[in-house]
Amino acid sequence: MKKTELHFGRAGLLLAIVVLGSVFWDSVILTPFKLLAVMGHETGHAIASLIVGGSVEQVTLRLDESGQCLSRIPDGFFAQVAVYSAGYVGSAVISVLLLVLSFRFNARRAMLAAACAWLGLMGIFYARDAFTLFFSLGMAVAFGAGARWLPVNVVGGVNIFIASFTALYAVMDLKDDLWNSAVRAQSDASLLADLTIVPAIVWAALWTLVSVAVLITGAWLALQDKPQKPMVSP
Repeated sequence: MKKTELHFGRAGLLLAIVVLGSVFWDSVILTPFKLLAVMGHETGHAIASLIVGGSVEQVTLRLDESGQCLSRIPDGFFAQVAVYSAGYVGSAVISVLLLVLSFRFNARRAMLAAACAWLGLMGIFYARDAFTLFFSLGMAVAFGAGARWLPVNVVGGVNIFIASFTALYAVMDLKDDLWNSAVRAQSDASLLADLTIVPAIVWAALWTLVSVAVLITGAWLALQDKPQKPMVSP
């Protein structure tokens, strides 16, 4: 039976990034990465809107780390629940994909290039204000250049930093929804509560559990070394 082992270097780097991100959470240096996480959240709404047969009018990012996805969606109950819920797991899913595909499938450059394409497309098709457009295209250029010219190990470090920080932001965002009633009143959980008979705090708790489960599963998969093929003598 093939066994996998924990890659302690990646695990240590992931833990260090999470700890440092928590300690320096209010540093202005981290603002671009927080905005990336917000874009992941809004991308979740946008993708869900398209899947249910709707359309996306615009995506907006703001320097105060808020964001908005304006879309037209069908009137159906399940379509609205899907779109309102998708933002919660958007950042978590992007984080997991970046981690797992980068390290389990050795697609470091491809994933940074995919991040470049994602931000470029969001900026070109859905940004309607100068800040969102310049941020999206600027980060797209930076990621594209990194994917092309940085050493592969550095690309891997960039990927794990973006993924772990995005995961941290998703958890912090959900924590605010759970424990801050003022934030919760203006959140996706509040929209879900208006649509259903389920209180906003229950929706926030549900999607917190789902997002954390997704993140833990993705991190576990990404931090495993690939099983080595047994050596066979002729």
